[in-house]
Amino acid sequence: MPEIALRIGQARLPRPGEPDRAQRMLARWLERAADEPEDIASAAQALLEQPLPNRLLTGLFGSSPFLGNLLVEELAFATKVFWEGPGPAIARALSELGTNGVGLEEAALMRALRLARRRVALGVAIADMAGDWDLARLTGTLSSFAEQALRLAVSHLLGAAHQREELILPHLEDPERASGYILIAMGKLGAGELNYSSDIDLIALYDPDRVRYSGRRSVQDCFVRMTQGLVRLLQDRTVDGYAFRVDLRLRPDPASTPAALSLPAAEAYYESMGQNWERAAMIKARPIAGDIEAGGAFLSHLKPYVWRRHLDFAAIRDIHSIKRQIHAHKGHKAIAVGGHNIKLGRGGIREIEFFAQTQQLIWGGRMPDLRLPDTCGALAALARAERIGENAARTLIEAYRFLRQVEHRLQMIDDSQTQTLPSEGPALEMFARFMGFEDTAGFGAELVARLRSVEKIYAELFEEQPDLSGPGNLVFTGTEADPETVKTLERMGFSDGVTVSASIRGWHHGRYRATRSTRARELLTELMPQLLQTLARTGHPDEAFARFDAFLANLPAGVPLFSMIGANPELLDLIAEILGGAPRLARQLSRKPQLLDAVLTPGFGQTPPRAPGLADELGGLLGDAEDYQEVLDLSRRWLNDRTFQIGVGLLRHLVDVDAVGRALSDIADVALNGIHPFVARAFAEQHGTLPGPGLAVLALGKLGGREMTVTSDLDLIFLYEGAGPAVVSSGPKPLSAAHYQARLSQRLINAYTAQTEEGLLYEVDMRLRPSGNAGPIAVSLEGFLRYQENEAWTWEHMALTRARVIVAEPEFRSRIEVAIRRILTRPREPTKLAGDVAAMRRRMQAHNKPVSIWDVKQIPGGLIDVEFVAQYLMLLHGARHPGALHANTGKALKALTRHGLIGPEDAATLMQAGRLWRGLQGYLRLATDGGFDEARAPEPLRLSLARVGEAVDFAALMQKMDDTARQARAIYERIVEAAAPAQ
Repeated sequence: MPEIALRIGQARLPRPGEPDRAQRMLARWLERAADEPEDIASAAQALLEQPLPNRLLTGLFGSSPFLGNLLVEELAFATKVFWEGPGPAIARALSELGTNGVGLEEAALMRALRLARRRVALGVAIADMAGDWDLARLTGTLSSFAEQALRLAVSHLLGAAHQREELILPHLEDPERASGYILIAMGKLGAGELNYSSDIDLIALYDPDRVRYSGRRSVQDCFVRMTQGLVRLLQDRTVDGYAFRVDLRLRPDPASTPAALSLPAAEAYYESMGQNWERAAMIKARPIAGDIEAGGAFLSHLKPYVWRRHLDFAAIRDIHSIKRQIHAHKGHKAIAVGGHNIKLGRGGIREIEFFAQTQQLIWGGRMPDLRLPDTCGALAALARAERIGENAARTLIEAYRFLRQVEHRLQMIDDSQTQTLPSEGPALEMFARFMGFEDTAGFGAELVARLRSVEKIYAELFEEQPDLSGPGNLVFTGTEADPETVKTLERMGFSDGVTVSASIRGWHHGRYRATRSTRARELLTELMPQLLQTLARTGHPDEAFARFDAFLANLPAGVPLFSMIGANPELLDLIAEILGGAPRLARQLSRKPQLLDAVLTPGFGQTPPRAPGLADELGGLLGDAEDYQEVLDLSRRWLNDRTFQIGVGLLRHLVDVDAVGRALSDIADVALNGIHPFVARAFAEQHGTLPGPGLAVLALGKLGGREMTVTSDLDLIFLYEGAGPAVVSSGPKPLSAAHYQARLSQRLINAYTAQTEEGLLYEVDMRLRPSGNAGPIAVSLEGFLRYQENEAWTWEHMALTRARVIVAEPEFRSRIEVAIRRILTRPREPTKLAGDVAAMRRRMQAHNKPVSIWDVKQIPGGLIDVEFVAQYLMLLHGARHPGALHANTGKALKALTRHGLIGPEDAATLMQAGRLWRGLQGYLRLATDGGFDEARAPEPLRLSLARVGEAVDFAALMQKMDDTARQARAIYERIVEAAAPAQ
């Protein structure tokens, strides 16, 4: 009687899912047997005459195309398996394969490995179907074959390198010994519980102190090429199939490291950046081929990293966090059979493995008996140590064995690495029969019972901790994307869950400085679900995530920020809002994450105090400065905090558009006044002082009009009291008055614009000074007035309507203001003035054509037209109505109205237009980079713009903009163009 028949016993033999195919394949079996020697042919024929072997063959032929073809192609071997038993037949096949591949031809080696793999796969499948072997023997045999194949391939590659005189092997008869090349088996191969059709997870290392390299390149290059050669030997498909698929992604940071690493590099990684999931992975690690002694020493060196002697509560919390990010449901009724992934799905193999490994990590440091690599052994050891209950251990072990059998049967159908059951229907019915069940119902009942038992125990793991999975799985351990996590991310609104998952795994690999410490990564794990959900709510999750990634990349350290967010979760909403809606603030925050400190201070959400309060605030800071450099840094830090506050208020619609302009202008005034005396004193230490009131700073443009935005630069002119050529400064390096004031002006500009660690204060534009860029950097008041009275163009007087002295001694300030008023109030010829203003506007339109209505400055009826009307009317009527002059456009229009110089309706229309344009301009400069494309704008930005424009929705805003521009342009044409000479 065939040996296999004696061993089948009460096993559930597979039932043919396709009886017709089974009969066709049985006929092929007999046809093939006829071509074999007589003893094989008769043995094959006799198997069909035995009831149990016949049932087994029929079940295999009718359920698995892969095994059916193997049975026919390897008929002689299959017959021996049936008659002798799987053990002896497989042992003989592996004995013929050998373990030393030195001197073998590569093609012959590849063929031998692939033929051996076919026979092992067939023998193991028959042993499994017959119920002859338990799970440990099945997976142990597959693992032993993988080990033998690896040793054969490695010895071949080492021998070839020796023959090429690249390596000098100390033991050619045993090339692996003391070679310095190490293969570490990970995962199920490392634990000796390899899947039927599985990748083999490897880490390739080399010990530079043991390797005797004699090649022309480098040691690393040698072993990287050797590892690539190993993958090709095992993985490439030939006419004989393949031997093993190889996965090298469990090595340290696989996206940025070579295929083979040096031992020092690997040790440095694990000791400084290794993650807790990598500690868990190392539980199963073992040296499997190459220099076993060196591999063992490496793993011994890592023992303190894997098995921590004292309970590390931060690490335990991280382990808990990883578990809680997996969507666990105790007693959930929605577990399906069809389409269920029995590895990754609820109640599946991974949950059992994770349950065991987390407990091993927590307790294994003090209990060496728990350090077992195989899952069932670990569960049993945990029960013996009373770390888990005996019933829980028994339930999990039984479920594990059943699920692994299901996994193997799935992979036996077509030799594919799958763990997903067929969907409902005939395919699932066929699989149930392959498992030996009568029908789907019987199989499904047992499967669901196992899955639910695992799920119940698994969901109770660390049950006292709050769930971290959010809307579904959010797991970022390992080297590849968790399928359920990808689905969760895409449900949340991220367009490419795989890419987002890969980026987050990169954070956990310590690719950024902020995530290189263990503590930072543990805090990040805890924050991850909240972070992703918050980014998803921004309305543009992909952009928000990309900006958070850039933000993280620029952080010098992660622990302070992550701890701050942990203690103040509302900060995460603010960060997400900034990253999703304000690129400029996002860049500012990326450069200086400590800006968030200011958010936590009382009053952050309120409008900053007016200039006197700000001056006291900055003065107190600068009064404690120890040197000039600290003055520059402190002033920038203060300004950044206050500007950031205004930006956040604008983003969240907490401050009015006019209040924004006033507040930002107050901040600029105070900043320039605050550092002015320090710059002047530092300059005086070298060059002394001059008699007179010193240097004054005159602001024009948006600062002059107190209408600054968060991106405004400063239009400045430096003025001083004139002095004769004989006057020189009093210092050790005396300078003439003109030279002194020019050098001091340049020193002030440098103080404003120099990039320190805290950034800069402002960009400065000096083109509005007399003669523009060709003129002197500092101008005497007399020279300034002479130029304005005799040489200045009309547009320069228009700019002067917005002039405001921001730094000066009181008496000098007064004289400057009187002089400017005298220039602005001189009589003007109306037609020439209107012609000059109209010509200037036409030149601007020709050179700066607006691309859309969102160029609110340049469009007809936009900000320039509003400002030009006010400036034209002030210059036209200033001689008779000096009270109508005002640097701020809105206040100027009000003053012009009071003096009857513009109709109230026109003034109201222009003021409303100016307010609308300034509001939209300020918000767009905060919330966009470059131009605004309304068609591609995310809905939250469209709604925010509508709110800024005081419209009910975006469509209403567009209509309002169109109406406002048309009305403002009509006023401009009626007041300015109509008064200008015909072209």
